[in-house]
Amino acid sequence: MNQENRLELKQRIERSIIETKTSITELKELTKPISPENAIGRVSRMDAINNKSINEAALAQAETKLDKLQFALKKCDEPEFGSCKRCGLDIPMGRLLLMPESLYCVSCASS
Repeated sequence: MNQENRLELKQRIERSIIETKTSITELKELTKPISPENAIGRVSRMDAINNKSINEAALAQAETKLDKLQFALKKCDEPEFGSCKRCGLDIPMGRLLLMPESLYCVSCASS
């Protein structure tokens, strides 16, 4: 990976970290406990509980992604960054731009 690609990727990771942190903040707000004294009706309460569960799952995914992005940012300047952990071949730049936290090339990730 050349220096220009590495810099572009590093900037993409930093932007993704900011976006993910914003998303986590929003999801934390949506996953606050539902107060039983709210007069929202039985069906609406069930919808609120269901939505809370969905948002909790999304929050867990966002937190995992943030951890992976922060790890990728730390490793970005290392020479082996961008190489597949399994086969050692270069991970395509397109994959790294879409998923900078990728540790494996497409064929190793799918097997």
